[in-house]
Amino acid sequence: MKTNKLHTSWGSRLFDGINLLFLFILLATMLIPLLNTFALAFSSNFASMQPGIILYPREFSFQGFTTVWNRMQLYLPFMNNVIVTLVGTVCHVFLCSMAGYVLIQKGLPGKKLMVSAILLTMTIPSEAIMIPLYVVNKELGLLNSLTALIMSGLVSGFSILLMRNFFLSVPVEMSESATMDGAGAFRIFFTMYIPLAAAGLATVTLFEFVSRWNQFTPALLFISNHAKYTLQIALKSLIVDTDSTSSNFIVTTNVRMAGIVIALIPLVIIYPYVQKYFVKGILVGANKE
Repeated sequence: MKTNKLHTSWGSRLFDGINLLFLFILLATMLIPLLNTFALAFSSNFASMQPGIILYPREFSFQGFTTVWNRMQLYLPFMNNVIVTLVGTVCHVFLCSMAGYVLIQKGLPGKKLMVSAILLTMTIPSEAIMIPLYVVNKELGLLNSLTALIMSGLVSGFSILLMRNFFLSVPVEMSESATMDGAGAFRIFFTMYIPLAAAGLATVTLFEFVSRWNQFTPALLFISNHAKYTLQIALKSLIVDTDSTSSNFIVTTNVRMAGIVIALIPLVIIYPYVQKYFVKGILVGANKE
């Protein structure tokens, strides 16, 4: 009996040890490139060109940031990215919340059919409709405009159904009581459902903010005017295109890494503030029918 317990104890420890080792290796594959990026970004021009992986800056300097921000004018695509992300996220959250609210109404005809249709849209990969989207934007005259990027992904089935699940958690008696007191649908939506679904709003907002901030394919497809470039397209030009073109101006490694760090800053800032709502939102949204 004692031998079985001993074998079980050693087997459990071995299993835990292998798991910890695997998690450590997995963490290293993500953490080392990130630390290397920050270290190179804060290194001097000459030090950043030295071979090898570094985890702390060599010859600490802000040369990369001043060069990429001022000389290479990264602030232009950065501001374009801010506009597309903020406007697109606000519109997305508002429209998906409204759609989710509509889907919980008792007297809505064809409600199950609508939910099924929305679920069906989630099975279609975005790459499969890129050409039709390009044709539509071309016919509407939206190419080379930030409006095309804002309109892209303006609503999504995932966000609609997630908000619907949150609204379903609000007691029906509350809305019925408010209706009897003379409150209209919009007033009930904004003063009752929105505050009680704050976790869902935070979840959808975080997903959409990250998605739009990192948006690459639509910007690559719809934008060819350099003045309308967003941050991800500018970084692609900075990191990839400069390798294949000859120029009197050499783009050093710290300049490229500084551009990546600048792109990461908004995500690093926003995440700690919405993390608690995000975790709660995922759990609650997943448990509703």
